[in-house]
Amino acid sequence: MTEIKTAWTELGGDPALVSRVSTVARPGALEARLPVRELARACVGACALAAAELGALRGGLAEVPGVLVDDGAVAAAFGSERNLLVDGRAPDTFAPLSRLWRTADGWVRTHANYPHHRARLLSVLGVSEDVAAVGAALAERSSLEVEESVYAAGGLAVASRTPKEWARHEQAVAVAARPLVERERLDSAHARVLPLHDGTPLLPAAGLRVLDLTRVLAGPVATRTLALLGADVLRVDPPQLPELPDQHADTGFGKRSATLDLTVDRRTFEELLETADVVVTGYRPGTLDRFGLSPQALADRRPGLIVAQVSAWGAYGPWGDRRGFDSLVQVASGIAVVEGSAERPGALPAQALDHGTGYLLAAAVLRAVTEQSHDGGSRLLRLALARTAEWLVNGIDATETDAGDVAYDGPGPWLAARDSALGRLRYVLPPVSFAGGPDDWARPPVPWGTDPARWLRARDR
Repeated sequence: MTEIKTAWTELGGDPALVSRVSTVARPGALEARLPVRELARACVGACALAAAELGALRGGLAEVPGVLVDDGAVAAAFGSERNLLVDGRAPDTFAPLSRLWRTADGWVRTHANYPHHRARLLSVLGVSEDVAAVGAALAERSSLEVEESVYAAGGLAVASRTPKEWARHEQAVAVAARPLVERERLDSAHARVLPLHDGTPLLPAAGLRVLDLTRVLAGPVATRTLALLGADVLRVDPPQLPELPDQHADTGFGKRSATLDLTVDRRTFEELLETADVVVTGYRPGTLDRFGLSPQALADRRPGLIVAQVSAWGAYGPWGDRRGFDSLVQVASGIAVVEGSAERPGALPAQALDHGTGYLLAAAVLRAVTEQSHDGGSRLLRLALARTAEWLVNGIDATETDAGDVAYDGPGPWLAARDSALGRLRYVLPPVSFAGGPDDWARPPVPWGTDPARWLRARDR
């Protein structure tokens, strides 16, 4: 329970409520050298407790419902993108050029799943889209040279570092100085009035409108969780940047999907903002600011708004404006060396930084709603994959292990299937569980960009 209590305290929750959480420990779940199972359990447990707390408030309950965190459900969910099947087909999670490469002095990790990132990598290397050619070009350069030149071109590559090397980096120092969950009050808006919810199942986020401006993977996991809990989640993407279909299928449960070009149609966005309760952003820090969409600007136009931001490296330090993904943060922060070696870096058993940060982000939103019901105020919430990585490497006591109740034997018990407009889906059930709460999403994912950019009417929910 120690790590759940740590996460819950970071969220501003009452420590006494941690007693409402029970766990099912399963040895073998998310096995790694680092305490990944403890991290995952803590993030999901804190999120479920935040949902139960808000559910008690919305349901007029005398006490917070009990929370159950099952390591098996958590492990299955942390691999949701790998466990998904679409008409029996397994998804492609990484493109051929998204991988570790040998360099002249070590290793570098690239991310080239999206066409524009792939094109920028190839332009720096001056080669065609051929694995052998890319490998040969990288083998002639130093890791840091690749890191800087690819970043300068707008691509994605990071040099492999040991934990000690990363700890000396200016960005690591800036990250370690920040709380795991940054929470800030932006104004003195009136307290939020939360109508009672007496439906079955109990949906703590029912009636909340969540504008989802996120991509890969932490942000979409957070908003997928809010959708599970009853929120009207509208994901909005620029039409010129289509999401990867399998990725969209995995994280699109419970949501609607629309496209909107902010450079052309600001009026529609402003109409959405007028009645939004939460805006979740997952773009590189500062990207939306140039459209006049900084957190303070959003709160000024919509008092009482919750703005939740997630980024790879944090919105500060010398890497505060850099793009990043879970796999890159693992390599830069030394996680890959711990899980493998300096001679051959490894990886965590799941994209645990993405998933863990996603559940913490959803928890932060739920706790902000609960707090607003007492004392109001627009809220800014910020999380970063690199800060979650810092907690995993240096903040969790790996010696606090438990024998476990029953061994983890794969995701089977937590898999479900349903038909959708995308085809027949096999997917992982949500790990966020509390007494009386939902056990599945109300709707399957829809094809990317097929919904209108407007909120649901009450009778359509």
